[in-house]
Amino acid sequence: MDDDPTKVTNQPSLTTSTGRIWLVLGAIMAAIAVVLLWSLQLVNSTGVAIVGIVVILLLYVAMIEIRLLVRGGRLRLMLMAVCFGAIAAVALVCVLVIGMSQIPR
Repeated sequence: MDDDPTKVTNQPSLTTSTGRIWLVLGAIMAAIAVVLLWSLQLVNSTGVAIVGIVVILLLYVAMIEIRLLVRGGRLRLMLMAVCFGAIAAVALVCVLVIGMSQIPR
């Protein structure tokens, strides 16, 4: 392993963390995304927002399961980081799809 402290993959949140911070940040991100998508669902009832909410909640549950079931170390932290990024990506895609559907043609 490279000991260069400036490498992104050598940051403490991906090497020595217990994973608790990923759960806290994931909960905050998921809560913001769910509230936003729920608000958009009230404006546009195509079902995109509900699907996004379900996927986001499943990704957060996956983060919890990874924290509990995967042995500590870099793999667990990387998987939790991927789930965190996926929560943000799903929320962004859903907002963009809903927003694009509101543009008059």
